[in-house]
Amino acid sequence: MAELTDRKLYLGPKLRVLRRELGVNQTQMAEELGISPSYLNHLERNQRPLTAQMLLRLANTYDIDIRDFTAPSSDGGPRELGEILSDALVRDIGITRDEVMEVVENYPGVSEAVARFYRALTDLRRVPGEVLAGGGADRPPLVAPVDWLREMIARAGNHFAEIDACAETIAAALPDDPALLQAALRARLKDRHGMNVQVVRSDIVADALRHYDMHRRRLMLSERLPASGRLFAIAYHVCAQELAEAIAAQVTRAAPPDEDSRRLATIALTNYAAAALVMPYDRFRQAAEQCRHDLPLLCDRFGVSTEQLAHRLTSLNRTGARGIPFFMAKIDRAGVLAKRFDGEAWPFARYGGTCPRWDAHGDHAPGAVTPQLIETLEGRYFLTLAIGLPRGASDARGRSVIALGCEAKHAARIVHADGLDPDRGAVTQVGPTCPLCERRACPDRALPPVTRALDLHSYERTAAPFPFRRV
Repeated sequence: MAELTDRKLYLGPKLRVLRRELGVNQTQMAEELGISPSYLNHLERNQRPLTAQMLLRLANTYDIDIRDFTAPSSDGGPRELGEILSDALVRDIGITRDEVMEVVENYPGVSEAVARFYRALTDLRRVPGEVLAGGGADRPPLVAPVDWLREMIARAGNHFAEIDACAETIAAALPDDPALLQAALRARLKDRHGMNVQVVRSDIVADALRHYDMHRRRLMLSERLPASGRLFAIAYHVCAQELAEAIAAQVTRAAPPDEDSRRLATIALTNYAAAALVMPYDRFRQAAEQCRHDLPLLCDRFGVSTEQLAHRLTSLNRTGARGIPFFMAKIDRAGVLAKRFDGEAWPFARYGGTCPRWDAHGDHAPGAVTPQLIETLEGRYFLTLAIGLPRGASDARGRSVIALGCEAKHAARIVHADGLDPDRGAVTQVGPTCPLCERRACPDRALPPVTRALDLHSYERTAAPFPFRRV
């Protein structure tokens, strides 16, 4: 705490967000903290700094991590709002970065509301006009269920403490070895829930990789499903039976806007529970730290796939026992982000593509880890790890890539970063996405920046495509 008392901490917006997440008003929070409502109001308006004593009260009352609460906000908020305000609808207003920063820092609720409206607008732009004009039951929701789910997971930091704790309790009574664990979970399903597990020919389950026959209480797994997929499928159904109450409570708290969102959230949280059962929090985090996040080794030790492992690494956000704050993306052969978790410091655009200079777009051999140090326009450094995925049990023609990343300050804790030296030219300069990138000398640019006017001359051809004016 010593270093926190050396500077005045004005954290009013964070305090307001905390109160909103707790669902209490100023009077209730003031009573719980033992202060007057007027003093709390001054704190939230940044008219008074948070003292060390008040920080301790917050930590003890609401079980928050003081270092996380006092840490500077990532630039994800300003970058996201700046990206939204660069849209053609409002670009001519010329909103400055200082104005964007003021809104994000002092009015985070307003910033979040603008982001939600923009996501809805983005979804509507994808819908054919005749569908919108028709109305009726087929009219799409204003917020796509997948986007709502992504936002819900992001707000929770991809960590659901109650589900994690329940899964860890179950795992404590089960073996660690993946093969023995699968056998134990099979027996648990049969003995406690009357469910049999069978591996069947692929033509029996048609296009499905797993199918649950409710009448015969039989879980059928396709023969094409690898061992990691079978283990995860069995764990999924154990959690669906034994953690149904905890999962339903979490879904209710998330307040899904429609039935599709509710079902999607239930499936996602059951998947989360299955991962927490196969990779119990404390054992998994300690193993990751001890082997310095050797990804292939962790896959073998826990009997999971690269994608399952990557998901779990982004969820290590338990108070007092946090892991590296990874972000994650799944990228298909066309360079489209098929899946994304932003983490604390996603360095690319949220509503467009990524930078073509990012090596995650390349063709990576299955299981091979390709590290890369990247530098953003703001001068921030990140380490990313790209891992090729096998084609698996489907007939998909192209392989996808899983990309994990974190701020470069964590590189010493990751074995795959050994040998990467920024001082020896091992850094690649990237941008958020071409339409928002103002890096002038980029030879890989695909589109000009929407924030600058083109500067074209018939007598000159620059090495970088789409030359543009500085101001």
